[in-house]
Amino acid sequence: MSVTELFQCPRVCRRMSAGPLGPYVDAFSEQLAQRGYSKRSMRTKIRVVGAFSHWLRRHGLGAADVDLACRQRFLTQRTRRGGWTSEDASALQGLQALLYELGVTPVAAPTVTLSACETLVQDFHADLLAHRGLAVTTARNYRRIASDFLQGCCDDGLLQTEAMTSADVVGFVQRHAHGHSPTWAQSMVTALRALLRYLHQHGRTPTNLADCVPAVATWSLARLPGFLSAEQTEQVLEHCDRKSATGRRDYAMLLLCARLGLRAGEVAALRLEDIDWAAGCLTIHGKGGRWAQMPLPQDVGAAIAAYLLDGRPVCRDRRVFIRDHAPRIGFSSSSSVSAVATRALARAQITSPRPGAHLLRHSLATEMLRQGASLAEIGQVLRHQHPDTTRIYAKVDLPALRQLAQPWPGGEQ
Repeated sequence: MSVTELFQCPRVCRRMSAGPLGPYVDAFSEQLAQRGYSKRSMRTKIRVVGAFSHWLRRHGLGAADVDLACRQRFLTQRTRRGGWTSEDASALQGLQALLYELGVTPVAAPTVTLSACETLVQDFHADLLAHRGLAVTTARNYRRIASDFLQGCCDDGLLQTEAMTSADVVGFVQRHAHGHSPTWAQSMVTALRALLRYLHQHGRTPTNLADCVPAVATWSLARLPGFLSAEQTEQVLEHCDRKSATGRRDYAMLLLCARLGLRAGEVAALRLEDIDWAAGCLTIHGKGGRWAQMPLPQDVGAAIAAYLLDGRPVCRDRRVFIRDHAPRIGFSSSSSVSAVATRALARAQITSPRPGAHLLRHSLATEMLRQGASLAEIGQVLRHQHPDTTRIYAKVDLPALRQLAQPWPGGEQ
């Protein structure tokens, strides 16, 4: 969609296409249309780009000079004049990404002055992805914890990793573990150990302080998994409005969790080429880069097909499930899929202490156990790497546990 199709007034069209960014406005407009933005939102973003183009010309700059610092200068002046809107920053960020794709600006990341702490965190994050093989989400969580820890080690803005002591490490764990679940605290200390090992290996600390990180007290199989009954699961699925495109999408996503036990991240990562309609199977991309093939049940396949044929917006993204608001791209993380499950539980008026997509995965395992499936079979369906991961479901098989219980001395209690 060109600028002339968005703006009826020829004078406005000429103004939007003037300046050093003029040759790229139509390409930017077309990209916005492909990502599903409304005409109103597109006009707002094009006006920002037009104002930015005039600003560049007044300052003697060209399209090749667009970088983060340049954008920030423009937005600062625009804010002072009262012309700032919430879409300004995202519009210019999208424009700069397009200029990168077209080769107008350098492909390298924009030059930003980073502090010593930010530089170290960035290097640690890159090492996690390049050499440790961590998933993107896990590396992002490690980076957040590393930043919190290193910020506390700065003295008047100076990063002094060589002066770190075991007391600094223990104090950080004590302060941040309080008020969080044991699972979160365990993740925190694991990330902290990875950071401290990295610092020692790169000569930033004289000793390996990873050994000083205290362990978090947790007990294996201490908690029961949350789950829904088979009737409650069907109730959640029935409350998806399959007359709407969003409802058809949500129904297909939740059905994958309820029938196949997929994790939220696996649903978000599912791509069009992962579905083999002829063979009736799915390729699932799981944790740690592992993948597996699973059969595609008839009702799940029908739900996905209904969404693809009547509901999925036209876009270039190859992921199966697409956001219902612009930009029309696939879900970026598992949290978006879990949010869909949480909203479905609320519509069905079902409360759970741990709502989310994982609740449907637990419910599938529990129902399989009730139907007589073995723990080994459940572990195979859920794609557990270790049998110990599946053992927790033995705790919800109350009839079998009653047979093992010894009589209470002196009679029933």
